[in-house]
Amino acid sequence: MAGVSTTTHGGSAHGPVDGTAREPLAVERVRLGEGLVPYAEAWELQRRLHAERAAGERGDVLLLLEHEPVYTAGRRTNSWERPTDGTPVVDVDRGGRITWHGPGQLVGYPIVGLAEPVDVVRYVRRVEQLLIDVCAELGVEAVRVAERTGVWVPQDGQRPARKVAAIGVRVARGVTMHGFALNCDTDLAGFSTIVPCGITDAGVTSLTAEVGRRVGVAEAADLLARRVPDADLPGLLPR
Repeated sequence: MAGVSTTTHGGSAHGPVDGTAREPLAVERVRLGEGLVPYAEAWELQRRLHAERAAGERGDVLLLLEHEPVYTAGRRTNSWERPTDGTPVVDVDRGGRITWHGPGQLVGYPIVGLAEPVDVVRYVRRVEQLLIDVCAELGVEAVRVAERTGVWVPQDGQRPARKVAAIGVRVARGVTMHGFALNCDTDLAGFSTIVPCGITDAGVTSLTAEVGRRVGVAEAADLLARRVPDADLPGLLPR
């Protein structure tokens, strides 16, 4: 789950894109703490909300949830990156390559109308910064890595750089969908049968593995939700 996918945009925004009358981004927890969400259900919800947002019928929303175990493959996934054991894969219309979702992972799907001119790379950088800030609050030093999307724990001692959060987005009609996956208390074995995000020379980690205590999805979600208002995901503030 890394990278971006775009299509021609031109839909209306819910309020002026300069932010003078835009509603605050709403955070909606989809059964978070109550049960796992099948990927197909979340994808259908995303598509419906995206269509409504692009038509100017609703405001921006960030969905937070935890998926049932599933592999999803973005448009740039190569055949050799897929599971070696024949596990089914859901092909999706986001950018990036293959990744795993499952219990212990906080997944966020921002459905956000981007300010004009639309700059998808800057949007991804804002998502990365939001996640970096959450990691820092939990005691994990996380960074960007040049030429690679997502959030990483830097190399230290004998351990190479390792990804703690993946990002893969799509922007259509100026509105985002898909999003990020932050490994909180994740069983990393789910990544063992694939080449996560097509990267062969780096590992995958979780917040729990890095801090030496259990960091649950609910704890990370609470911190992230508090930081969302200052993250400026739509890109309304001056650069």
